Amino acid sequence: MDRRRVLKNMGMSLGYMVATPTLLSIVQSCKSEPALTWTPEFLAQNEGAVLSKLVDIILPKTDTPSASEVQVDIFIDRFAKDVMEKEQQDFLKMSMSKFTNKALADSGKEKVEDLTAEDLEPVLAASLKYNKDEQAEMFKTINSYTKAIADGDTAELDDEVSRFAFANNLRGMTIWGYKASEYVGENVLAYLPVPGEYVACGDLQELTEGKAWSL
Repeated sequence: MDRRRVLKNMGMSLGYMVATPTLLSIVQSCKSEPALTWTPEFLAQNEGAVLSKLVDIILPKTDTPSASEVQVDIFIDRFAKDVMEKEQQDFLKMSMSKFTNKALADSGKEKVEDLTAEDLEPVLAASLKYNKDEQAEMFKTINSYTKAIADGDTAELDDEVSRFAFANNLRGMTIWGYKASEYVGENVLAYLPVPGEYVACGDLQELTEGKAWSL
């Protein structure tokens, strides 16, 4: 896969906003953190190890670095801690637990820290295999669940739907965090550290060679 070409042409299609002081500080703080020795601030240590493996399954090393090499795993953990509301944090923890429980059951292993990329990849693939109609139904179920929780009611979410929610959210955050990284911003997207002339209307191919602007 020519990820460099894909990222060049990818806009902010995920609906996330990155240009805020909190998020920028998260991105900045990830720059000097050694990728192999980071300590999760929101997730447990074994969950952080799983997160690092999963983001690299989603965006492995190709002609550009893997997701963990630009510290997307650290970014996601700190975003969860510093930005997510309590209900979102609880939902992430719950859905991740359902996901890792499935990986443990399928692999025959007992400890989350023993899960390998080979154990996690088939669960991730199965959790994202649904067509648009099936996804729409799952989103309705997820919305009903989150509304019930917000209203203070007791609610349960099916394991399969929980795994889909985790995998889908993780995929979105991984792509978002990757695009927000310093490396991708400066080396893959259109990067202009000192803004120049403002062009209100122009041909994208001529202005940036078809690249999306780095934020």
